[in-house]
Amino acid sequence: MNATNLTSTTARADGPAGARSPAELLRWSQDTVRPSLRAAVDTLPRPVRDIAGYHLGWLDEHGTPTDAGAGKAVRPALALLAAQAVGGEQRVAVPAAVAVELAHNFSLLHDDVMDGDETRRHRPTAWAVFGAGPAILAGDALLTLALDVLGAAGGPATRSMRMLATAVQELVRGQADDLAFERRDGVTLDECRRMAEGKTGALMGCAAALGALAGGGSLEQIRLLRGFGEHLGLAFQFVDDLLGIWGDPALTGKPVYSDLRSRKKSLPVVATLRSSSGPGRALTALYAREQPLTDGELRRAADLIDEAGARDWSQASADDLLERALGQLGAAGPAPRAAAELTTLAGLITRRDR
Repeated sequence: MNATNLTSTTARADGPAGARSPAELLRWSQDTVRPSLRAAVDTLPRPVRDIAGYHLGWLDEHGTPTDAGAGKAVRPALALLAAQAVGGEQRVAVPAAVAVELAHNFSLLHDDVMDGDETRRHRPTAWAVFGAGPAILAGDALLTLALDVLGAAGGPATRSMRMLATAVQELVRGQADDLAFERRDGVTLDECRRMAEGKTGALMGCAAALGALAGGGSLEQIRLLRGFGEHLGLAFQFVDDLLGIWGDPALTGKPVYSDLRSRKKSLPVVATLRSSSGPGRALTALYAREQPLTDGELRRAADLIDEAGARDWSQASADDLLERALGQLGAAGPAPRAAAELTTLAGLITRRDR
């Protein structure tokens, strides 16, 4: 899908009266979820509570309240809007929205330790401040808290908890594959795509499915909205992989060429390595070097990926996944305003800069 088509797709979100812009949707998601999210985190034991509060941007390293900025709240927005899409009220999906945000931040805390990332959201990562062990424990606490939030919500609690547990297992599988790929040669594009489906697609699909379940959706609506979220999740990862190479550190909060520096086998990297082209062979040679890549070599690696066409291919893949996601959304017969706002959110995911 080209830029013109994206503009027309996003414009459809302006139809129903009162439909919100992408920035308004994310603020609404953050504002809706924040009180319940804070209340849940406040139930944790003091040491992990402070680390979680730091990671979420509520506290500084000394435990003093601050406003350092939290995540975008894309997954909570999916849950809230999916509930509305099937005719439910947003309040019934707040526990689901809180749970998926807790599970997402569990994964971020662990990912930062495993990847050795020292910066997130424009400040030191939790493990860099508190140590790897305490950060891992804080992540564990957030995951168990996510299940507790769903269990305490009543309604279809058992089904919701199983849905989240299954998604987290897929997330773990994807992350395990991601780590394994760093030590392996010959990773295929299909393997890399399946890794991304687990690492990012599973939880986004779960967010939409949990929202639809809380909102009283039919089995078919839940299935279709899960597919909508899964396609969006994979599109999100394609864009995330582009930002991991070419993203502006002032916007992403991560160093330039961060994924190349750690020699991640991300989607555009693997597409280049498997291309059997001149740029592919040159990138293979760079990735095979034992010593750290210099700044010049990192720039060269990024140029090789661009020359191989993998940068354009990644964006085109994200745009194609957007179209597939919108097809699943339309098939679910959603309420018009919720459909428009989910379309707006989907467009944001595939054309973002952070």
